[in-house]
Formats: sequence, C-alpha cells, structure tokens
Amino acid sequence: MLRHISAFVLGLCFASAAVAEQAADSVLPELGGAGEQALDQAVAAAQQAKANGVPVTADEWMIVAANPYATRAGAQVLQAGGTAADAAIAVQLVLGLVEPQSSGLGGGAFVVWYDAASGQLTTLDGRETAPLEVTPRLFQDENGAPLKFFDAVVGGRSVGTPGTPALLQELHTRWGNQPWDSLFDEAITLSEQGFEVSPRMAASVARDADRLARFPATAAYFLPGGNPVQAGQVLTNADYAKTLKTLVYQGAGGFYSGPIAADIVRTVRTAPGNPGVLSLLDMAIYQVKERAPVCGAYRALQVCGMGPPSSGALTVGQILGMVQHHDLSAGPDDPQVLRILGDASRLAFADRAHYMADSDFVPVPAKGLLDADYLRARAALLNDQRLPEVGPGAPEFDHAGLWAADQSLELPSTSHISIVDRYGNALSMTTTIENGFGSRLFVRGFLLNNELTDFSFRSHHDGRPIANRVAPGKRPRSSMAPTIVMKDGKPVLVTGSPGGSLIIGYVAHSILAWAEWGMDVQQASSLPHRINRFGRYDVEDGQGGAATAKALEDMGYPVKVGAMTSGLGMIQIGQGLTGGADPRREGIALGQ
Repeated sequence: MLRHISAFVLGLCFASAAVAEQAADSVLPELGGAGEQALDQAVAAAQQAKANGVPVTADEWMIVAANPYATRAGAQVLQAGGTAADAAIAVQLVLGLVEPQSSGLGGGAFVVWYDAASGQLTTLDGRETAPLEVTPRLFQDENGAPLKFFDAVVGGRSVGTPGTPALLQELHTRWGNQPWDSLFDEAITLSEQGFEVSPRMAASVARDADRLARFPATAAYFLPGGNPVQAGQVLTNADYAKTLKTLVYQGAGGFYSGPIAADIVRTVRTAPGNPGVLSLLDMAIYQVKERAPVCGAYRALQVCGMGPPSSGALTVGQILGMVQHHDLSAGPDDPQVLRILGDASRLAFADRAHYMADSDFVPVPAKGLLDADYLRARAALLNDQRLPEVGPGAPEFDHAGLWAADQSLELPSTSHISIVDRYGNALSMTTTIENGFGSRLFVRGFLLNNELTDFSFRSHHDGRPIANRVAPGKRPRSSMAPTIVMKDGKPVLVTGSPGGSLIIGYVAHSILAWAEWGMDVQQASSLPHRINRFGRYDVEDGQGGAATAKALEDMGYPVKVGAMTSGLGMIQIGQGLTGGADPRREGIALGQ
C-alpha cells in the first residue's frame, strides 16, 4: 500500500482552504497526539507556507529537511518525544531512499550539536576516509597527469570508507532517547510499500542516465526496462529494507563487517573499468571523530561549525569576519556590497586552497585564519575597487606551512537537516555521497560515495606538497558547513545547505540576510544568490539576475548567470521557533 504523503512529495496536493489560511500566517495545524491525518495536513500547510514565502512557527520543536517524506519521518519522532538526534537518524534513513542521489548509508556527514543540558557545543565528523591502499597517484594517469573528473568519479576508484552508519549510531548512543529500532520504521515501510519518485529525483536520473547505465545493479533500479524512473512512479527498494533491518538488529557493526561490508568491498574492487582499493580492514577500523567546533565572530554573534577536514566553518568565518568591517547596510542587491562580499569570499577561498585539509594529517592554522587582527588586515584590502588578483595571506602559524594551492573540484549535490527539539537541543547536519549519485555503484539498495575526488588530483605543485593531497586513512577536505549561530552562549540560528563549494557562500549569505538585513528565515532561504569564489561571479538567473550581472560586469568581474540550486534549511530560536525551507528544492519546515 502506498504511503499517505505521496501526493505531497509531488506538490500536487494543496491544503484545504482552512489549512491554506493557517499556512499564510505560518502556523501549522496542531499535531496534538497523533495521527497520520494531522501530519498530512501539517505537510500540506508547510508546502503552502513555502509557496507563499512565509516561515513556519512553532513553540516546542522544529525540523527542516530536503524532502517531505523525510521531514515527516523526523516530525513523527519529535512528536513522540524524541530528541533532535533521534529525528536526524529517521530523516537520514528516509533521505537515503527518496533522495538517493544526494546522501545515504554509502556516504558521510558532519553534525554540529548544541546540548541544552550541558550548554555545550560539539561536532561529530562522519567523513569518509581514504583506503589504506591508496597512493599519491590515485587520480593520475600513467604520465602523472590528473584524470578528467568523471573518469575518476564513476566506478570504484573514488569510493572512500562510508561514515554515515557509524555517525547515526554515535548520535543515538550520545543523545538519543527513543528505541533504536523505532527510528527505522518509516524508512523500512516506505522501502517495502513504495514511495512516489519526486520530480527532483526523476530529473536527476534522466540527466545522469548514461553513467547510471554503466553498472547493471544501478541501471536495474534507476533505469528499469532501460528507461529512467518517472516523477510519480511508485518505487520500492526491498534490498534497502533488508539492509536497514540488519542495522536494526546488529547496529552499525552489521554494516562495517559481515555480508554487507563484503558486498561493498567486492563491488568497489571489481567495478568494471575503474576498480578501487577499499578493503574489509578499511571498513572494520572506521571511526567517527568528535572535534571541537570552529567559531568565528560576526558582530555580537559566534558563528560555529565544522572544522577540518571541512573548510566550511573556517571559510564562512573568514568571509563574515572580513565583511563586518565594512558598511553593508545598502543591502544584498547593491553592487558595492556585492563587490565587498565577492572579494572577501575570493580572499577566503585563496586561504582555503592553501591551508585547509584534514588536520589529523597536516597542520592547519585554524586560530590564525580566524584571528581578529588577521581578518582586519585582510578586510583592509577590500577598498573601493574590484581586487584584480587575490592570494593566500600569512596567518599566524605554529608550524612551517609551505603548501601549494589545491586543485580539486566539487560539484553541487548533498543534503542538509536542521532540527531543534522540545528539550532545547539543536542539530545542524550536512550529509552527502559527494557528486550526484556518487560513484554510481549501487549495492544492497544504496549508492556508494565518490568522496575521494574531493582530494586534490595532484599531490604537488611547483615542488610544494598540496595540503589536501590523498593519503591512506585521510579524510578529504569538504565544503560542508553545518552551522549553529550562538549569542550569549545560546543558539539563535541553525542553518546549512548542500551545493558543493557553493555551500560556503550559501551559508554565509543566509546568515547575513538574517543578521544584517533583518530577513526572516524564509526570506533568507529564498534570497537570490550572487557568489564569487575564484574570480568569476556566479549569479542566479531570474529575480533581477540580468541587472545584477551587468553591474558586476561593469566593475570588471567575469559573470556566469544560471541556476544555483541551494537547499538551505534554517531555524531561528527565540521566544519560539521559526523555520524556513529553500524554495529551490523539495524540502519543508515542520513544527509543533
């Protein structure tokens, strides 16, 4: 039997007049103690609220995730008294089914967690690791030249040891209060009874059909009968349900050893044309790492997120730390404000390329990169004209750092989850299999990541080693930026987004929209994107994009106008809770 929410995923079902009226005021129907019908009405109202451009408000808890099926699964857990950690587990398990191109058991994730009981902020690193058998020439041809991107991605060569299952187990062990097995119920039911393919998933499959067709197991699921799955088509995934049941009974250990691990390793090492080197030992020794959060100052706020191996918090913190020394009051459409934001981002990305990598393997000057005097000096470079060139700065560094600039490519994919529970805990989690559909290898009902292509394809440049070069056991640098903004020791905003290296700009600008320009979280999530990372300005088409592009070109910037598919999920924490979901994707905010 098909689950109730199917029509909502497709956006074909709208709220009744009464529900739509509530949605216009951003208040969802009371969920009370129960029911499928109440949740269905809340989903419909949340979709209508997003369509109307207004945030959702609540008093007890709030969740924003990238797909209505997943958001609803998390809401059920929160409604039953579960924590944000419990809800995130349920959300991730459903996302791996209904949005498999973006994240899943075969990938990795980062979590930023605020613990209300202790008042402490921490992070969990569930990033994939490079197999022990990798060499510095993993992504080079016989002449030492870097492979083309998709020649490296598609197949087993790009697959790192997955981290997501271990991360979910760690979340539950530390902060969960619901039975482990109960968190799998919705994902198993949807896998066995069926879900309707969303327009986003269908479009993603159609675009990537040629690569998906290269592997029989992948093609059988995504291209049944040789044709891409269609929006509205009912899809089941019995193999995924079996995998989930193994995790129910054996925990994450059932993933990292035994038949599932053996099938993953076999699939990677025998991938036709492009095998990898993942081993059973790599699976057995994988560990989630707790790391201190990285926090940067923006006016009276502390913007906290995931440190190395992610570049997200450092780069977001640098951008905000520079632009706070300039007048941004003219707003996000002003050409001079865009010049300041764009060149600050270019300076931060220059530091990112030079210094940021897995700090377990290379020294990263995290404190120096966010030092107030250093950022003030970098901000002074943002004078009244476009910077013709940018380069890395010289932050205070307690190790010699003769690194070369990185050469790696990150294309948009990934998913994000923001949750605040009734106990005051807050979670920001960004989760990925890297490129859309990852390595394109499909095993046991889920896709395997291509995370290793986040390493630099070169190991050295001009005689200098590259910090983000590949090494056995190392975690590739990421741009994921799950963020919790703090004020006076308390969380006031949860935010994050998918989007490859554009994530950094999406998150930084969402914070500025809310903190600097007074937008609510739905307005901030919907703000048109104008982002500069490497000199060229990327401008989102529509919403004044043409006029903005001309103004930027007049200042000397190269400009590319096109789609910029962020997936921001934002929650403001104050007297109550306010949630906003990015209109560019299928996600919604639900609260009680």
